[in-house]
Parts: sequence; structure tokens; C-alpha cells
Amino acid sequence: MTIGFQNIDSIPQLIKDFLSQDLDGFRDKVFGLDNFKNQIAEKQNAFSAEQREQLYNTIFSQNSDGQMSLKQMENLFFLKDQQTFTITTGHQLNLFTGPVFFIYKILQTIKTAAFLKQNFPEYNFVPIFWMATEDHDFEEINHFKTRDHYYEVNGKSGGDVGNIRIEDQFFINEFEKEFKDNLYGTELILWIKKAYQKGKTHTQAIRYLVNQLFSDYGLLTLDGNEKVLKDQAKDIFRKELLQDQLFETTKNQRHFFEEKYHKVQVNPREINLFYLTETRNRIEKINENYFVLDTDLKFSREEILAELENYPEKFSPNAVLRPAYQETVLPNLAYVGGNAEIMYWLELRDYFTSVNLPFPILIPRNSMLFLDRKTEHKIEKSGLTIRDFFGNFAEVINEKLLEGNEIQSLLLQKEQDLIESFSEIKAKAELTDKSFGNLVKAEETRQLKSFKRMQKRLLKAEKIKQSERFDQMQDLFLKVHPGGIWQERIFNFSVFYADYGRQWIEDCYEAIDVQKSELIICTI
Repeated sequence: MTIGFQNIDSIPQLIKDFLSQDLDGFRDKVFGLDNFKNQIAEKQNAFSAEQREQLYNTIFSQNSDGQMSLKQMENLFFLKDQQTFTITTGHQLNLFTGPVFFIYKILQTIKTAAFLKQNFPEYNFVPIFWMATEDHDFEEINHFKTRDHYYEVNGKSGGDVGNIRIEDQFFINEFEKEFKDNLYGTELILWIKKAYQKGKTHTQAIRYLVNQLFSDYGLLTLDGNEKVLKDQAKDIFRKELLQDQLFETTKNQRHFFEEKYHKVQVNPREINLFYLTETRNRIEKINENYFVLDTDLKFSREEILAELENYPEKFSPNAVLRPAYQETVLPNLAYVGGNAEIMYWLELRDYFTSVNLPFPILIPRNSMLFLDRKTEHKIEKSGLTIRDFFGNFAEVINEKLLEGNEIQSLLLQKEQDLIESFSEIKAKAELTDKSFGNLVKAEETRQLKSFKRMQKRLLKAEKIKQSERFDQMQDLFLKVHPGGIWQERIFNFSVFYADYGRQWIEDCYEAIDVQKSELIICTI
């Protein structure tokens, strides 16, 4: 079964408005064949043959230490052709891929490319995984979790995480103990041992794992930390240094989101660039000079422009500038991302216009939930439905505990009678004297509070009386939401792959409907 994002309380309203085409300025950037047709025409004129050649050479070079599949080689050659476009997703270099939604977003990217090929056979569409190798928050990516264990790797933080080399391998031994008896555990153990050999970088590890999982689908990986690619983005970086371009051009959109949705996903800085040495540090302009924070490095205007011209590889975009860098170096049509990602992309459309860059179609990725038959049976037996777990579950429990309760029904009826009675009295009282009307209102408030207190006491009594049922429903919630949050944000893919192998990957692929943004519930 599926639950559309529009019917899930926790999906941000901004995402819902975007998907329903109620967000002004973005109706042409939601999933739709006409929108893709227009995007193809726009991007075809904005990406040169020289850029294609550089992209081809970069991906080929980055994969020179491993064997590419025939499908990957085919897609790589396609990139040289002006009739070829990319569909992209990206992610951090989490240890052993991190949370399982890493798998889902890549599969949706692959399937979107296949869907477009079916509908536009005269073009080619290549799925790309953009590796966030330049991030420097190692603590965000140095761990993953299974049902029973938490795994973590140590490493030197502060620099770009992609270049951190593996030294600590304790997590591998513990992982082997957990999965050695599973049907496909040996395959997982071989992967983790091969990926995280001593001396290998986290970039090499994730590229190896992604290729093991998705090479037969033709997915290509790209590390943007390359001089030849950053050379293409020098104009964008220059405008950041001189004009605070992104900060200035997103002001109106950010103000609108703040006013309407009471939240801005990302607040850009005046300069959204880091400087790469052994560490990755923010660039900040103070008076007429540019400082690399937490270092002794200082540049004049002329010096930093010369540095950018000669060494573009030393400049690293932050998360909010990365979309523009990505779209500069790829013949890209669409980006598949999580809700938080899509929300900060939505801040950027005016910025893209200001740097003369086509803004891509945005695709909020599907979510997935895997439940065993035993849990599904317990949910059904409890009188709950799976939809109940994706609304206000506390309210659902309260309703279930009070279902059919005669006192509750009587209290609700008498409360309604009270409201109607006071409504009649207030109407007459206000005609007599305003102060008398206020007295009636105060008395109504006092008596209604008494009804609320009685209802709370009744609920508390029912929770005690039905404690076993209450505990069962709470336990079911934690089965659906381990740790109190969505399953896909907690468990690593190994939890499922260990028992079902590649069939699980295929099942995920088949279950995804690329034309919809929804939660897909599967039985295992």
C-alpha cells in the first residue's frame, strides 16, 4: 500500500504546496512530461560539447581503479552526445552508506532515467550519484545503525571527509559477528572488508559500495572535487566573492517562506565558499580583505581573484551553493532529494536566474517502510491501520482507548449542550449590558475547563485500566518507527539485504512509482 505525501502530517507544507503546484514560480519544475520536454530544450542549449568531454574524462578517471559494468560504460559514452542528459541525486559519504534511504533515493534516480527513456526514446538519460566528498563534518557521517548495533569509525576530522583514510577497522569485526549467520551476510561482510581496507579513503569506499549495488543499473558516480570541473564554476565563485550573489538574490524567496511557512531551511551566508587546505574553512570578507577563518590565511581582493583563477580546486561550495556548482558541470534535468534538500533548492530559483543557469525539475524522493507479516497482523488485530502511525499517534491512542466509552460520549454531549446554552445566554446578555456579557463568557470558560479536566481524568483512568493494550500500541509504534522516527532514517540497508539479497533491491525498484511522491509500505 502507499500513502501520498499530502496525507502525511509530518511532510512539510512547503513540499505539499510544491507537489500540488500551489507554489508560485515552480509549476514548471514539478514532475511532468511537458516540463521535462521544456527542460531538455533549455539544458541542451546550456551545456557545451567541451563540458561533456571534460565530464566524460573526469568520471572515467575517477573510476579507473575499478571495473565498470557494460551498462556503466555505455552510459559514460552517452555523456559525450548532445542528446544525453542526466538525472542526479547526491548524498554524504556515510559509513557503509548510512541510513537506508540512501538506497531508495538512488533507485528512484535510476528509475526516473529509465522512465524518461521510455517517453523520450530519441534521447538518453544517465543516472548520476553526486558524492558529497567535500563536506567536513565527519561526526555526521562516521556511523550507521542496524537493528541491534551502532557502528562507528574513528578518523581525523576538520578536512574534506572524502580524503580521510581508513585506519580504524574495529567496526568491521563487530559487523561480521552480527551478520555471519545471515543468508546474504557473507556478501555484506566481503563488501565492508573490501570497501574499508586500511589506507583507503571514504570516497573510494563509497564509490566501491555504490558500484557493487548499482553498477548493473548503469549508475555513474561523480566526485565534484576536481580542478577541471571547478574551473567551469569560476564565474559563480567569483560572484560569490565580489557580490554576495547567492545571499542577495535569495532574500525575497527566504522572506516569503519565513512569512508563509514560518521556516527557512537554509540561511545562506554572504560568502558561501570554503577554502581547502588540510582543513576546510569558511571564507569571510572583512572590510576589503578576505580571511580564511581559523587559519592565518588572508587575501586582498586581487590576491583572492588570482587564487581562484589559478587554483579553483581550492574553493569549495557549501551546501546551499553546491546545487549551482552541480548544475554547472552536468547536463542535468532533475534532482531527486529528500524533503529538506528540496526545500533549500526552492530558495535558489532567483539565484539561478541571476547566474544564467537553468533551474532543474525537483523530485521529492519516495519513502519506504518494510514490515514483517507478524507486525502487520498485530496492527490489524489492534484495530489500528498503518495510516494511524503517520498522523498524531497520541491522539489515535486516546481515541482507541475511549472508543465506545459511555462516560466519554456523555461528557462530549453535555459539553456540546453547555456550549449551545451559553451561546444563547451570551446573545441575550450582551444586549442587556456589555459587562454582563463578559461575565457570562468567563463562566462559560470556567465550566468548559471543568469538562476538559474530567476528560483528562477519564483518559488517565482508561490508560491504567487498559494498560496492556496501551503498551501494545506503544510497542507497535516503535516497530513502525524504531527510535521514534521513520525506519528509513534509522536502519542501514544491511538490515534487509542480509536476509533477502539483491531481490530486496529489485523489490524496492519495482515498488517505486517515479511519478508520485509517497510513502510505500512493503511486507517482508
